[in-house]
Amino acid sequence: MKTPSLRHRLLQQERLNFLLTNRIPRITTTLLMGWFSALRSPTLTRWSIRIWKWFSPDLNLAESPPKTYQSLQECFTRELLPGMRVVNPDPDLFCSPSDAIVGAHGPVHGTEVFQAKGFPYLLEELCGSADVVEPFRDGYYVTLRLTAGMYHRFHAPHDCSVSGVTYISGDAWNVNPIALKHVKKLFCRNERALIHTQLDRGGWPILLVPVAAILVASIRLKFADVHLHLRYQGPNDIPVQTHLQKGQEMGWFEHGSTILVFAPKGFSLASGVTPGMRIKQGQALLQLPPT
Repeated sequence: MKTPSLRHRLLQQERLNFLLTNRIPRITTTLLMGWFSALRSPTLTRWSIRIWKWFSPDLNLAESPPKTYQSLQECFTRELLPGMRVVNPDPDLFCSPSDAIVGAHGPVHGTEVFQAKGFPYLLEELCGSADVVEPFRDGYYVTLRLTAGMYHRFHAPHDCSVSGVTYISGDAWNVNPIALKHVKKLFCRNERALIHTQLDRGGWPILLVPVAAILVASIRLKFADVHLHLRYQGPNDIPVQTHLQKGQEMGWFEHGSTILVFAPKGFSLASGVTPGMRIKQGQALLQLPPT
């Protein structure tokens, strides 16, 4: 039997990862990483990417146009070559907005959902408003976790209108599985943005919640001329009125993180989607109710 490499053994040490990324000054470290990743130096960037690849075996730059990256941030937020992602055209299917690993999902019990087994949180705590969560009472939710090496842009999961964005500042806890099993109400603590959308089909409201994390804490939305990050002071509610077609780019993280998806009652997981699987942007994620 082949002996696991040092890299493989380190990557499997979830508890060590938890200690290294959560028992440090998270916000200071995140701001420092933001400064470092924005430094424009092709040589520094090349060496940084080599180190990044060592810790993120799933990093695949071959999907993006060949170029010399001027900064690590350029690499984090890279675009893809045409045709690298195929958007499922079926109007009865709601697509994954991003590349991700499927995490906790299932029916919303009243307004209670789970970040991990035994770790519940309330939508009111996540959203900061009881009014926002009413359309999703007894609805359906799914958690999408982006790893550091994944494609970091997210796209419209269906033809929809965006009616506003609510920004909630917060902490920068790691959002990996070991942290979700140890830190109560983690998503309710971290920096996040609530993207309020309504599907063209059926008029169903959908809430997308990109959640930032350590080394990330920076979200850009193409339809809002605002850079959401730990130093952003507001306003809390950002008015938006835009229409997006299925698969159209919505924004990006400046590293990896998580997107929470909330849908009304009647939605369900699409056929073939299972917890722990890797899903690509544009693949079927949810089945819409009959119209």
